[in-house]
Amino acid sequence: MQRDSIVIIPTFNEKENVERMIRKVMSLEKEFEVLIIDDGSPDGTADIVKALMTEFEGRLHIEERLGKQGLGTAYIHGFRWALKRHYTYIFEMDCDFSHNPEDLERLYDACIQGADLSVGSRYVKGGKVDNWPLRRVWMSYYASVYVRFVLGLKVKDTTAGFVCYHRKVLEKIDLDKIRFIGYAFQIEMKYTANKHGFKIVEVPITFTDRVLGESKMSTKIFKEAFLGVLIMKGKEL
Repeated sequence: MQRDSIVIIPTFNEKENVERMIRKVMSLEKEFEVLIIDDGSPDGTADIVKALMTEFEGRLHIEERLGKQGLGTAYIHGFRWALKRHYTYIFEMDCDFSHNPEDLERLYDACIQGADLSVGSRYVKGGKVDNWPLRRVWMSYYASVYVRFVLGLKVKDTTAGFVCYHRKVLEKIDLDKIRFIGYAFQIEMKYTANKHGFKIVEVPITFTDRVLGESKMSTKIFKEAFLGVLIMKGKEL
């Protein structure tokens, strides 16, 4: 049976955010299902989700993994889960409200109107960033400029993690060959989709830095993205 839309949300220690996020997504006019991929959060995130599953029966799902295994592997786990269950539109979204759940409908509409992959973008006209130090804004912006220059991608927000895929994109990409787990994962997925000739559309969003919980950002993740782009380019040569 074909199913419409699933929102994949990886979590690690998101007890302050996860119930609010689930309730917000479930309150939208368009009906979305949610899949939480929890990496053994010691703060009880998974227990909060499981307590809500009766209330949102058939729409809320959870996959629990042992230990913190990385963003990229969480999404790939979710992609495989969703493809197996025949969802047509498969979303990525953060749990910390840096992505506004109300924008899910706009990403969905972009795919309905012909995009194979829609990206919630900070760096197209109408997009912006709130509550970030200026240094971090410029670091993120010029990281995307660097990626576009090296890889020849036209996508302006290459590290964006707010995305809607039509299932045919994920069916075409060999997920076993996706090697990166941090920001470079987001770049690699867009780069690979572009190489396969899929249509990528950027939808302007306002990205807001998290208020509750701890950021998962690290120097290691930025380093992986910087070096990962060179590795991706090297594989092409």
